[in-house]
Amino acid sequence: MMEGFSDSDEYSLYGQQTVESRDAVLNNNNENTASSNVDLSISTVDSIVQVRSPSPVNITVQSSDRVSSHTEVDELEFLNNCRDAGVVHILGNTVVRARRDSIFYKKIAVDYIYAFLRKICREHSVIFNVPHESLLNKFSPLLLLRLAYQSLGVVYGDLGTSPLYVFNNTFPHGAKDKEDVIGTLSLIIYSLTLVPLIKYILIVLRANDNGQGGTFALYSLLCRHANIKIIPNLHRTDEELTTYSRSTIVEKSFAAKIKRWIEAHEFAKYMILILVLIGTSMMIGDGILTPTISVLSAVGGIKLIIADVDNKVVVLVSVAIIVGLFSLQHYGTDRVGWIFAPIVLIWLLLIGGIGIYNILNSDSSVLKAFSPIYIYRYLRRGRREDWTSLGGIMLSITGTEALFADLAYFPVLSVQIAFTILVFPCLLLAYSGQAAYLLNNLDHTQDAFYRSIPDKIYWPVFIVATAAAIVASQATISATSSIIKQARAHGCFPRVKILYTSKKFLGQIYIPDINWILMVLCITVTAGFENQSQIGNAYGTAVLFVMLVTTFLMILIMLLVWHCHWIFVIIFGASSLLVELPYFSAVLLKVDQGSWVPLAIAGAFFIVMYVWHYGKLKRYEFEMHSKVSMAWVVGLGPSLGLVRVPGIGLVYTQLSRGVPHIFSHFITNLPAIHSVVIFVCVKYLPVYTVPEEERFLVKRIGPKNIHMFRCVARYGYKDLHRRDDDFENKLFDSLFLFVKLDYLMEGCSDSENYSVYEQTPVESNENTLSSNVDLSVVTVDSIASLQPSEGGCDELEFLNKCRDAGVVHILGNTVVRTRSDSTLFKKIAINYIYGFLRKICRENSVLFNIPHESLLNVGQICYV
Repeated sequence: MMEGFSDSDEYSLYGQQTVESRDAVLNNNNENTASSNVDLSISTVDSIVQVRSPSPVNITVQSSDRVSSHTEVDELEFLNNCRDAGVVHILGNTVVRARRDSIFYKKIAVDYIYAFLRKICREHSVIFNVPHESLLNKFSPLLLLRLAYQSLGVVYGDLGTSPLYVFNNTFPHGAKDKEDVIGTLSLIIYSLTLVPLIKYILIVLRANDNGQGGTFALYSLLCRHANIKIIPNLHRTDEELTTYSRSTIVEKSFAAKIKRWIEAHEFAKYMILILVLIGTSMMIGDGILTPTISVLSAVGGIKLIIADVDNKVVVLVSVAIIVGLFSLQHYGTDRVGWIFAPIVLIWLLLIGGIGIYNILNSDSSVLKAFSPIYIYRYLRRGRREDWTSLGGIMLSITGTEALFADLAYFPVLSVQIAFTILVFPCLLLAYSGQAAYLLNNLDHTQDAFYRSIPDKIYWPVFIVATAAAIVASQATISATSSIIKQARAHGCFPRVKILYTSKKFLGQIYIPDINWILMVLCITVTAGFENQSQIGNAYGTAVLFVMLVTTFLMILIMLLVWHCHWIFVIIFGASSLLVELPYFSAVLLKVDQGSWVPLAIAGAFFIVMYVWHYGKLKRYEFEMHSKVSMAWVVGLGPSLGLVRVPGIGLVYTQLSRGVPHIFSHFITNLPAIHSVVIFVCVKYLPVYTVPEEERFLVKRIGPKNIHMFRCVARYGYKDLHRRDDDFENKLFDSLFLFVKLDYLMEGCSDSENYSVYEQTPVESNENTLSSNVDLSVVTVDSIASLQPSEGGCDELEFLNKCRDAGVVHILGNTVVRTRSDSTLFKKIAINYIYGFLRKICRENSVLFNIPHESLLNVGQICYV
């Protein structure tokens, strides 16, 4: 009874991935036999249908070139192997110049105006969204320098403003002797060398996910290379996406053993997820503390010139700047971003120049701190205050974690050039200059940066410092919003409204709810602490947690993704932890002096994210276990035992296969349903983006006369799903294309599967007599150019009439409750925390922008 229309797990991506052949069109050689119903008479260049069958088939070619089936299969296998090896995009970088004998106006137009326009306009790689790592177009030195310059304002604002507060937090009560200053400077120099330069710039940046950075980008890489995703909503068709890149692990290698062990233990999967959530929650805390310490440190310089200014005035001015900064977030960084790079560039040049000035005029002997022996001398004394001062020293590397999170805006090479050529030398000069000044003024550690500035340029530096602090805050806020969006896409953050602030840059987003929560918390921290040292302790704790999480995730990346030898993995892990763990122990000693703040903030966000993910997992398991069998649906008959009203019903569900329980619940309580029912599953995959042409998967559910379909809309964590007219039109275009192809292929195969690009088996819906031909690839143009059979035209006309009659969106309103025998912690997590989060977060109808007049909510209770 179910033969030919079972609801298997297979999909067909119609009209979206094509394989074109310019040489041959395949035809069935047995066209005279009575048992074959194949009609491949349409053989244009654009309507190529590949023939493949597990059983022997006689194949002929309708062109002058005769190719055997065996040769074609070999070539297809060769092409697939080449594709798996990697796709490289080769773009021309043509320089246009006028000839020597050209007229004067032509030289001006070509050599100057046109050349200038080419330099400032966007590259083809950006327009075509070509991943930087697969691009063979060599950037010109001038272009790389321009991109490196632009990265200053977005990537290095936070790291560049660290000299404002490092010595202040290292010596809150003043330095005791010159050895302390030299030892501190030596620690700063080698911390900047080992962590930002070697660890992040040279190693971690290579672990980007197609240009995306952050903890969830690393997690996505791991999910693609190992089965560690907690919610099992992946389908094997998802692995065939062009952006679903992954490498193959050698079966008997050490990496393969680690992979099998992780996949076999649920505890290991949860520990990786917990690590990612800890890093994300600490990054949110970083987004709260960065504006606080940066703005307070910059504004605090006014006290040195105007002696009557009280600390409360500094706090009020800082709060006003913070309120203004968060209030302008809805305009987007692209509106004011053009001024970020010059501000940071001027700032770096100023602090580097001031550093040179102080080295030459104060004490040039400070340069002996480049010898690591002074680190040993500083720490061997064993004093508690020397060890706790590490918490202030590590502030010199704050902003490094945001460097990786903000990576999406620029190529890795340009970020590396900016750091090595400009940022790193300027920071070394700035810290060396402050240390040289302190050697002669040991009691000036408070506001050491402003005290070391020459009087003639004090006010210009103060203005630039305040502007640079705002830029640093903006960069961290943007990184926080990006990470929250990634967390929501992975099902680890409640539903919040996300808005695009730029039509050109999809990465620039604005989250109103989170923006105002961050602003309130930022103001609370700014006004609640007595001094900057406590804020510095809190800031350092948040940054170190993020760095430690990155280290542990990078160890897994090196094993499972890069397939590094275990010796190199141990060297990386040991050297990273050797630097980070002493700093971590130092900030933990200051828990009562401000370090508790990021722990409290991150703890609250961690509970929210983990409980939300746990609740979503239980809802998914409930839907999987309670889904309706196809036998029950078919048993209802052509009308499903209901009144079929004109129109199309879009039933939203988490399931990408099977009939959801919400459908049976709906028709049980209301015995009427629309003439056409489409189950819509919107799911996010562990990839940075899903190309538009690969967005939708369409298939038919059950026999044709009940008119039920499924459409799976797939998104990456960088994509943003919006239920608008464009989304709806693309959904119906994919549906109509599916119906056309379905009727065109009727009678062409008795095979149960056909697929797109020979890899995705998709269930066929009709049986035929005895043909063994398998039609697997059809182009979009060929389908559009062909006319379906009479039955296909009738169904297309029927679908159009139903669409004109109206589209209704049916959403499930599932209430999750624990069973009576559940543990106390589970009851608190589900009944109270998860229930509260569901009440305060935005509804799916709001996120999808569904009009209320076309919305139906179906309530049900899920006991977990």
